[in-house]
Amino acid sequence: MNTSRRKFITQAGLALAGTTLLSNRLFAAVKPGAVVGLQLYSVRDDMKANPLDVLTQLSKMGYKYVEHANYVDRKFYGYSAAEFKKVLDDLGLKMPSGHTVMQADHWDKAANDFTAAWKYTVEDAATVGQEYVISPWLDESLRKDETELMNFLGLFNKCGELCSKSGMKFGYHNHDFEFNTDIKGKKLYDVILENTDPKYVIQQIDVGNMYGAGGRALEVIKQYPGRFASMHVKDEIKSEKGEMGGYESSVLGKGVVGTKAIVDEGVKTGGTKYLIVEQESYQGQKPLDAMKEDLAIMKKWGY
Repeated sequence: MNTSRRKFITQAGLALAGTTLLSNRLFAAVKPGAVVGLQLYSVRDDMKANPLDVLTQLSKMGYKYVEHANYVDRKFYGYSAAEFKKVLDDLGLKMPSGHTVMQADHWDKAANDFTAAWKYTVEDAATVGQEYVISPWLDESLRKDETELMNFLGLFNKCGELCSKSGMKFGYHNHDFEFNTDIKGKKLYDVILENTDPKYVIQQIDVGNMYGAGGRALEVIKQYPGRFASMHVKDEIKSEKGEMGGYESSVLGKGVVGTKAIVDEGVKTGGTKYLIVEQESYQGQKPLDAMKEDLAIMKKWGY
């Protein structure tokens, strides 16, 4: 926000009015109900090389929240859950969510329960301080078989119940296929939302992924108010890479998505608590430089 304002002189009444005006502007600049974070996939190569250095730089930029995209052999970027929690704490960072794909084989049919591997996933998420355990994928086979899909969505709800024992919720993150795949004449994304229990399962809406497949986040949020506790904040430009319907992500405000209006609607009616910036392509910029610019834009937008 531009803190400069016209000066009122000589008359105390005008000075008081100016003070009141400034106070109102200050309160209007901070939009309550949501906080800004960063999906660490945005700086994936840098994180692979030196995660501690990258997290330190992000903290110095002003990021307070991050979201992981690397959990392998019970480790986050090479750290155990307890170790990574300490790294984050020391840098003044929190990690309210993370991406780990839940697959069909994480359910033991014979035992009628989740496997030990998946239970460890939930346990480690709780240790590191997550609120949401988010799965960012749906196997292609499940998109074609209605019976298998419905069974798997039932596991979403069961996983939400499992997460609730640790004070968390399960979540699903969309790509593009949810908007160009139909199940008996209904979009796959609609099927997912209609068959998951909001008490246990949140939706993390990726406003950029859906764009090339015809999904429009503003319409989706209005259709399902209160369902999107988390949002991947993106913008998209035309691309020749052939991915995501011919689009790739860009610095916020430079693309065609209309991101600010979507963010505002998410906070207003979508139930959005976490605004997770994600940028996967950089158009020649260094990823960390792009992250700094994205954060500045979010602040300019009042977040």
